[in-house]
Amino acid sequence: MTFSPIRVVLFLLLTWFAFDKVVDQRNAARSERDSAQVEVKGLREAARITGKRLAMATANDIKHTQELANALKRNQDLRDSVGNGDQRLFVPATCAASAVNVRAGTGTAGVAHAASAELAADARPDYFTLRDQLALSRQMILGLQDHVRSFCTIQPTTTGATQ
Repeated sequence: MTFSPIRVVLFLLLTWFAFDKVVDQRNAARSERDSAQVEVKGLREAARITGKRLAMATANDIKHTQELANALKRNQDLRDSVGNGDQRLFVPATCAASAVNVRAGTGTAGVAHAASAELAADARPDYFTLRDQLALSRQMILGLQDHVRSFCTIQPTTTGATQ
């Protein structure tokens, strides 16, 4: 069985075409694999950074929640002490000299010998409410500041997506 030269050339052409197609498919598959590996690397880095940031946020939240709980406990302890009469709420106060008293010669006006000024009993609940709100506001502000320092600062990251 002899092969004619046209058949041999045709066979070689078909073989070359099939081989070229397989090589092109292999190169395309390698390119897709390489780009997928780069994307996986970038996604892993993004997941690592996100996990790190979530851990920082959780730590900040725990810290500020504990500080708020401590401040509210101190306020409640003070409220209980004032309610029991163990402590008193003093208000720093001064009295302006009364012009009438000075001119009349009745002596100098002031509270030097008077009892210390104390917060009125009906104002105490408002005072403690304000202290609680102040503690809450303070912890909210400190928490937001920590959040800004942790999350809103520009951090150079390499995702590997650009190559």
